[in-house]
Amino acid sequence: MKIAKSIVLATALIGVSAFAKDALIEKAKQAGLQPIPQEVSKLFKLIDNPKNPITKAKVELGKKLYFDPRLSRSGLISCNTCHNLATGGDDNVPVATGHKWRHNPHHLNSPTVYNAVFNKKQFWDGRSPDLEDQATGPIQADVEMNMPKDLAVKVVKSIPEYKKAFEKVYPGEEITIKTIGKAIGAFERTLVTPSRYDDYLNGNEKALSKAEKEGLKTFIEVGCASCHNGVGLGGSMQPFPVVGKYKYANIGDFHGDKNGMVKVPTLRNILETAPYFHNGATYDIKEAIEIMAETQLGKKLTKKQVESIATFFNALTGKKPYIRIPILPNSTPATPKPQLD
Repeated sequence: MKIAKSIVLATALIGVSAFAKDALIEKAKQAGLQPIPQEVSKLFKLIDNPKNPITKAKVELGKKLYFDPRLSRSGLISCNTCHNLATGGDDNVPVATGHKWRHNPHHLNSPTVYNAVFNKKQFWDGRSPDLEDQATGPIQADVEMNMPKDLAVKVVKSIPEYKKAFEKVYPGEEITIKTIGKAIGAFERTLVTPSRYDDYLNGNEKALSKAEKEGLKTFIEVGCASCHNGVGLGGSMQPFPVVGKYKYANIGDFHGDKNGMVKVPTLRNILETAPYFHNGATYDIKEAIEIMAETQLGKKLTKKQVESIATFFNALTGKKPYIRIPILPNSTPATPKPQLD
């Protein structure tokens, strides 16, 4: 079970002894809230992809590709540029910014990559089924990394260390944009961040403060858990807005998928991932809570309720896996040169 041990180290799971379950824990679970499992086997079952089983070698290869700016046309942008693992797994700016300093044409915000493995679908419109598929999109998007798939493949094939690594982890498979995405996806699947909230739901009554417990109770009772639920505290597709007007609807032109459905963002590490909403409209978490209550629940929350929920969010800041920035293999004369135009 070497891979099991590596996942434990990668995710920095917090061990908790058995504690008596209090009524709020049961109430939370009845509302559909689920913790990141303590047991390695249960966690592994949640994050693994049977079509692309996680191995240590895949994770290491995927990590290098995740940090490699040569997968962008300019040679300056990597996956980590917009999904910075040092700053909450996103870029903390309102709109995704890519090649030639261009903004996403729909003014879409970069979501966090931490805990994205728990999303049922990827991208704000849910067009990708998993992380492996999603990873190939930004590489090729002209306003992001702007790298045609054939050119991305040429970069990887031009570097002997990468060729050798792919032969090891995907024997018999040709290096394509799909296999590049598979390697990156394997790495991203390990980026989970267990928190005190998980300790609490796993039975440790003392993991949350009295004020945080009150915030969790309020979160459930006003209806937030109707969408922000499951292990990811989000990740499903829901209509937005539902009952009220979104005050920042004029920022960008995104209205969800063809049915008006938008991916529910995870609340894990929410205090580290401002600005909020698909269009990065506000940096104020309390304003975001007020807006969500009005647009999705048709409720005007009191100042006390808003502050209580915001206090609970402190418990959602998780322990990040230790990520050592990889030393990337050298380019060769055959490696395509950066193009800044």
